[in-house]
Amino acid sequence: MIGIIGAMALEAEHIRALLQESDRAAVGCTDFYIGKLHGHDVVAAVCGVGKVNAALCAQAMLLRFRPKLVLNVGVAGGLLPSMNIGDIAVASSVVQHDFDLTPLGEPRGQISSCDEKTVDALLRASKKFEDIKIHTGVIATGDQFISGQEIKVDLIKQFDAIACEMEGGAIGQVCALHGVPFGVIRAISDGADDGSPMDFMTFARQAADRSAKLLLEFMKEVPA
Repeated sequence: MIGIIGAMALEAEHIRALLQESDRAAVGCTDFYIGKLHGHDVVAAVCGVGKVNAALCAQAMLLRFRPKLVLNVGVAGGLLPSMNIGDIAVASSVVQHDFDLTPLGEPRGQISSCDEKTVDALLRASKKFEDIKIHTGVIATGDQFISGQEIKVDLIKQFDAIACEMEGGAIGQVCALHGVPFGVIRAISDGADDGSPMDFMTFARQAADRSAKLLLEFMKEVPA
């Protein structure tokens, strides 16, 4: 079984609508949708925004459904000058940029590495889309919507991050603790700058559809 987690309904509704033989199961405060997608058994959920919601959803999914792989899909703010709205960021690793023990002499950030085979398969699937530019690298997670140049520059400098969002790092940490492979696919909805609030509202759905599109192609490529 493959687990799919989106933060908001718009990030997961396209996938949920395509599930065959679907059923619903409530676990705690989360509804999980179980079905088949391109021959794979799939469980999908909307976790809600932020790291706590994401971690609760991932933990419930792993304990109840025991997926062999978890994929986080959705949108993100782009950090690179070369990025445009609608581009796709595939995480090589995720870092919780607001995890900070530097006063105690520890390095800043909680890092979890994505499954290499999953990353490779996502990149192979992305080659089917000549109209979508793909970026690979660190995706930064924190409990804040990034919309300013100062913190944007900080995330690039500190973590060499290519994009920022609010859930992937938490999902990655839960999966890592359970020894379950995971991957993160994020479409760029804004530039993590002063115009981000307006851009996000305008382009989030379009970007979310693109991340779902790549996920569906990935599902076709991976043996069931």
